[in-house]
Amino acid sequence: MKFEQKTTRRNLIYVNIFGTTQLHLRNPLVIAAWSVAFPGMGHLLLSKYLRGLVLFLWEILINYKAHVNLLILYSCIGNFEKAKQVVNIQWLSLYLPIYIFAIWDSYRSTVDLNHVCLLARREDKDIIPFKMNFIEINYLDKRNPWVATTWSLLVPGSGQLYLHRLITAFFLIVWWIIICYNSKFLPSAHCTLLGDFKQAKELLNMQWFLNIPSVYLYAMYDAYTNTVETNKLFDWDQAKFLKKEYQSSNFNMTLKNNESGVNMHIVSTFDHSIYLELAISEIQMKGIKKENILAIPIDKRDEDIKLFDSIHSSDGLSLFDLPAILGVIFGIFGEVYGFILKWGPFLWGLIGILIGGLLGLIIKLILTKNSKRRSKDKRGTEVVLIIECLDTQIDMIKSVLWSNKALGVSSLSINNN
Repeated sequence: MKFEQKTTRRNLIYVNIFGTTQLHLRNPLVIAAWSVAFPGMGHLLLSKYLRGLVLFLWEILINYKAHVNLLILYSCIGNFEKAKQVVNIQWLSLYLPIYIFAIWDSYRSTVDLNHVCLLARREDKDIIPFKMNFIEINYLDKRNPWVATTWSLLVPGSGQLYLHRLITAFFLIVWWIIICYNSKFLPSAHCTLLGDFKQAKELLNMQWFLNIPSVYLYAMYDAYTNTVETNKLFDWDQAKFLKKEYQSSNFNMTLKNNESGVNMHIVSTFDHSIYLELAISEIQMKGIKKENILAIPIDKRDEDIKLFDSIHSSDGLSLFDLPAILGVIFGIFGEVYGFILKWGPFLWGLIGILIGGLLGLIIKLILTKNSKRRSKDKRGTEVVLIIECLDTQIDMIKSVLWSNKALGVSSLSINNN
């Protein structure tokens, strides 16, 4: 139910030429876990960009000065004397308080923003889904979360470009290049693929290399979750638009004869997408009045849970959070122990990411098994469109509906006697 008040104080989403910032419900433990993996990442997931970037840069600088990653490396392989020698205690004493603060603040901020999100939903303020100026265009649209994830797999940051989150994309791409260059990641990967594991180990700078699982999997997770949540907001915004503009009280639901011919009702079903609005606008251009078009967005059952999000189905339950977090943890340990194992840090890091991701997926499937309804792709209709027209307009309207990806089209009529 919409919360009644004279003015709205909070927005669910803000669209500008540099990107889209949105509020949505998040698990505080998941956000805190990303801050454990890399300070600043939890805040970036919350769209607290300035604070997130400061903490990210602090982690890079102080971690490098204190040699924290080398401390982790030598401690895990049991070379404690070497760990004592490489660590810089003066910088480490600066590192720990901010590290703990990043975890605590990301958890606290998530709880606060969840409250704000609930209030913004109740206020139900309209949004402006399109921005354009002389250098760029940005708009709210539906995209496939797995396409965003796949691009991030190839190059971290490219998934954010696909979503038009330009600042985050630029930041991730730049730091991915810096980390890869300083860690000698690509030359080491080349030697690994040639089977020269000894040379691959000697080339790697482990202080920089241990950052790769966190940055790599964060880019994938951020692209995936933001695509899912943007798709949900697109549905919400389009449903509001249809209810406001295409639910006229003058719409005639009865079938009756008209002096100029036989009145028809054409019924069609759609998913929420830009094609629905294209179909409506084209039908109006061909002579159908606005008050003769009725659009009915269908409310979905709250308990419906889908394990895999797609461009048409995004209910907020993601299987990707736990696999991504465990992938980071196992990937780091794979790199650490790969330093002393035959295949080297590159291959063992990759194996660790795959094992962690698979383990997280299995755990999440078990945890959600009792909540998932046993059904096979029951993707219900999202919008019903009813158009009143003359019998001479049937073929034209059906052609428009089918060409704009209607899920189904039917017609009702009465005959003149």
